Amino acid sequence: MSYPSRDEILASSKGWVASLLNFLPGLGSGYLYQRRWKPYFFTLTASTLWFALGFFIQGDSEPSQSEQIIGISGLFFISIVTVIEANLAFTKTSIKTKAKNEKKMSSNKKGWFK
Repeated sequence: MSYPSRDEILASSKGWVASLLNFLPGLGSGYLYQRRWKPYFFTLTASTLWFALGFFIQGDSEPSQSEQIIGISGLFFISIVTVIEANLAFTKTSIKTKAKNEKKMSSNKKGWFK
């Protein structure tokens, strides 16, 4: 029994599900669905650093409405970048896997009409 490769796992996932999971929470949970650990931890670190930066810049004062909008827009930016990246990675690997499978299928032909 052979285990599926990393590309086969990624290509077997649904791109829209990974994109939706990356967009709604905004914390890279679509990467967990795709089993891509490095981008997930990078996104989690970026989100944590964004929260920490806002916390330390704010200090003890109450955040103004413009500061709240800046904080939300930063998280929105992180989620949009992860949506695009997850969709591009899915598309790239699905094309690569599809070409590999077609090549394997064409090489398996036997008989007179190869």
